[in-house]
Amino acid sequence: MKRSAALRFHATLATTALAAATGLVVAMPSASAATGSATGYATQNGGTTGGAGGQTVRATTGTAIHAALCNRASSSTPITIEVQGTINHGNTSKVSGGSCNTAADKIELKQISNVTIVGVGSGVVFDQLGIHIREARNIIIQNVTVRNVKKSGSPLSNGGDAIGMETDVRNVWVDHVTLEASGGESEGYDGLFDMKDNTQYVTLSYSTLRNSGRGGLIGSSESDRSNGNITFHHNLYENIDSRAPLLRGGIAHMYNNHYKRLNDSGINSRAGARAKVDNNYFQDSKDVLGTFYTSEAGYWQVSGNIFDNVTWSSRSGDNQPAGPDPTSNTSVSIPYSYKLDAANCVPDVVNRTAGANKGLKVSDGNCTPQNPTPTDPTDPTDPTDPPTGTNLSLGAGADGSSKAGGTSYGNVIDGNLGTYWSPSGSTGSVSVKWSSDATVSKVNIREASGSEGTVRSWRLLNHDTGAVLASGSSAGAVSFARTSLRKITFEVTGASGTPRIAEFETYSG
Repeated sequence: MKRSAALRFHATLATTALAAATGLVVAMPSASAATGSATGYATQNGGTTGGAGGQTVRATTGTAIHAALCNRASSSTPITIEVQGTINHGNTSKVSGGSCNTAADKIELKQISNVTIVGVGSGVVFDQLGIHIREARNIIIQNVTVRNVKKSGSPLSNGGDAIGMETDVRNVWVDHVTLEASGGESEGYDGLFDMKDNTQYVTLSYSTLRNSGRGGLIGSSESDRSNGNITFHHNLYENIDSRAPLLRGGIAHMYNNHYKRLNDSGINSRAGARAKVDNNYFQDSKDVLGTFYTSEAGYWQVSGNIFDNVTWSSRSGDNQPAGPDPTSNTSVSIPYSYKLDAANCVPDVVNRTAGANKGLKVSDGNCTPQNPTPTDPTDPTDPTDPPTGTNLSLGAGADGSSKAGGTSYGNVIDGNLGTYWSPSGSTGSVSVKWSSDATVSKVNIREASGSEGTVRSWRLLNHDTGAVLASGSSAGAVSFARTSLRKITFEVTGASGTPRIAEFETYSG
């Protein structure tokens, strides 16, 4: 025990030294997270909670942001990074560690999950330094400004994208941010908000995108149709030449956005894409919706939009604008609930809410901006209504991450509330597995007597695919869409002590 205490002491000294060198202030574990809750498609596929339930740290340099990621116990340990000041090339360097994969010329969120980056205090500016999200999931970025990121000239960062996502990205919520450039490709800039190579379940809300040749794209080429399920709402696009956004394949939902001075084209739905375009306000712009610069058509469903001083080109060849009287040519079903502001009040609502340092104000659907509701993560658990039927875990197998001494994975499937599994620390995972496919739609997690309430945040995973089936903030019963799988994993991502899981019950319906 003395040796363990000494090791912890030296580790603390090392962390303190790193904090002093990088601008990282370490806080105690906290329930702190982004303000408000995710909206749009980011609420699907298990939802987007970022670093909720994990440790909160403060960073004033890019190196400190990377250090915070690298100091985690694992690449999926939840963390909220509060950022303040100016982040640039001069204070951003690569940091190495088992829970990170960083770079010196960008903020790198690569091969990680469960992270919130939020601007605090007087605000944060990522100056000529882009944010790159790759092979990552459950990420929140809120209340930051990213400006003048270049792909040519100097300094270079992130391929010229302010925020770029690529390669198997899932569940990202970007909220109340300002993304801006100072020109187009000839001046060295690329997109403000790009998604490609299998990026899904993303929401961009209450944000400002301006002064750029390219607003953003979904899909890097006509053949990159693996992206979609993207929501854009209550955003300002101002002085953008094109790509507001460009959509190749997949579905995107645009509602209550203010598009002002789209100089060449706006929402460019092509290559089989489908865009649902509701109650937006288009102003002083050209060709704000259609299929442009390609012969491969896209589609749209329109309702409630206002076109104020919008001009339309003639339809010819690769340019097929939807106007001058846009009508729907497809139907799009939206799986989440949302409240539409009337289009005529969108300019005022967006002006008062969109962008960083606007107080994180949101709309209530009645054209009235208001302060956000404090974060109250949706918890589908209802311990008073446990599932009924046959517990499929009885007779199944079990395994998991490292376990505490004296406990067993098998204790969660033995039907005995007097035995339990514990992780070796405050977080970890335990799985139930079968030799052939089992259909599961309900789970009941029972904590051992005396440990009720220890689990503070968790995720339920389809271990076969990595998909998030559900997430929450307390153990108990949870229902989700019927899923056929061979292995299901309960992952504890935050706890007030060492969890003790007595039973991991599974049910088909």
